[in-house]
Amino acid sequence: MTLDTLLFVITGGIVIGAIYALMATGLAVVWTTLGIFNFAHGAFIAVGAYLAWQVSSSEATGLGYLAGVFAAIAGLFVIGVVFQLVLVRPFERQDNLVLLSVITTLAGATILENLLQVIWGVRAKQIEPGVVGEFSMVGLTMSKNEIVLLLVAVIILALLGTFLSRSTLGRSMRAVAQNRVASQLMGLDVPKLYALSFGLSAALAGLAGVFIGSIRFMSPTMGTDPLMKALVVVIFGGVARFTSPIYAAFIVGMVEAFSAYFIGLYWTPAVLFAMMIGVLVIKPEGLFGKYSKSV
Repeated sequence: MTLDTLLFVITGGIVIGAIYALMATGLAVVWTTLGIFNFAHGAFIAVGAYLAWQVSSSEATGLGYLAGVFAAIAGLFVIGVVFQLVLVRPFERQDNLVLLSVITTLAGATILENLLQVIWGVRAKQIEPGVVGEFSMVGLTMSKNEIVLLLVAVIILALLGTFLSRSTLGRSMRAVAQNRVASQLMGLDVPKLYALSFGLSAALAGLAGVFIGSIRFMSPTMGTDPLMKALVVVIFGGVARFTSPIYAAFIVGMVEAFSAYFIGLYWTPAVLFAMMIGVLVIKPEGLFGKYSKSV
C-alpha cells in the first residue's frame, strides 16, 4: 500500500465515521432516554435524503443545498415527534414496551419506505453537493463536499453535546434517562421530553441521510445498511457517555475502510459483526464506559 493509498483509505474512514457518529448518536439518544431501539431510524435516514433532494435539486424545486439540509432536519424532527406520539407513547406503560416498540417502529419503517417508493419511485437519485471540487495538501486529496460534511458533523455533535450537558432542557432529558419516576416527582414534563428525544434523534438521522445522499445514490431502502452500522456502533461503543458512540463510530469507520480495501466490501460486514461480538464477550457494556442509563 502506497502512502497516497493509505491517506485515501484513512480519509475515507474518517468521513464514513462522521456519518456513522451522527446516526449512532441519534439512535443512542432514544435508546438511553426511552430504553427502546428505534427500528425506523434507517427509514428516517432515507426520508431525510429524499426531502433534501426534493427541496434542493434543480429537477424539483431547486432551492439549493442549504435549503434541502434545513428541510430535512426540520421535517425529520416533526416526523420523529409524530412517531413517538403515535407508535411509542400509547405503549409506554406496558410491561413489554421493548417488544411492542420493535413491532411498531418496524411497521413505521415499512410504511415510510413504501411511501418513498410511491412518491419518488425507485429510480436512483443523488443530491447535488453544496460544494464541488477537490482540496489537496501534502499528498492528501479530499473532495470539498467531504470536508464540509466532516466539519458540519463535528460541529453538530459538539452543539448537541453542549445542549445535553449545559442547557436546562438537555439536563432534563438526561434526568429522565436516569430515573423517570424521580423526574416526574421533580415536576419535569416527561412525555414532552420523550417526544423531544425522538425528534432530535430523527433530525440527526435526516442530516445523515442528506450527507449519504450527496456521496451515494439514493433508494427508498437506502437506510437499511446505515441502520445496521448504527446498531453495531452503539453496541460496540456503549451508551454510558454521550461521546461513547462517537468514538466507536470513527473506529468502525476506519475498520470498514481498511476491510473494504484489503478483503472487499462483501466481507466487511462480517468483520464488523465479529468485532462487535468480540467486544461484547470481553466487555458487555461496550468499549467506552461502564453501564449507565445517562445520556
